[in-house]
Amino acid sequence: MRLIKQTDEYVVDTEEQAIALIEKFRKAANDEGYIVGANGYTLKEKKSKGEVVAIHYVVKITKVFGGVWDDYE
Repeated sequence: MRLIKQTDEYVVDTEEQAIALIEKFRKAANDEGYIVGANGYTLKEKKSKGEVVAIHYVVKITKVFGGVWDDYE
């Protein structure tokens, strides 16, 4: 059994932090043995009585460690 793909989600407070987090994973990819597959961030707003009371960004990163058939080459 081996891990081929892993998707993680993180919460940050600003769009700048979301972009920086994605870049951090891209820079660490070679050293940690994966490539960054799908990635992105989504603005989430919490509303109370029609007014925005909190804002967060959800960052989604997919790390790809290999393919299904990599051991059959």
